[in-house]
Amino acid sequence: MGKGDKKTAKGKRTMGSYGVTRKRKEDKVVIVPKEKKVKKAASVDAKPAAKKPAAKKTASKKSE
Repeated sequence: MGKGDKKTAKGKRTMGSYGVTRKRKEDKVVIVPKEKKVKKAASVDAKPAAKKPAAKKTASKKSE
């Protein structure tokens, strides 16, 4: 019972094998919660978006 024994954990470590006696560590499953989107309520002091002035149309001269 020692390094050469396949049934002991010490023997499995020596041989580099895994089995019932020498189990591997299991990866833990990590669940990441999704971030919730929070809508901001329109505040009373909020200004409406500024509108750009409409582009002025210039009259083209007609040549006769």
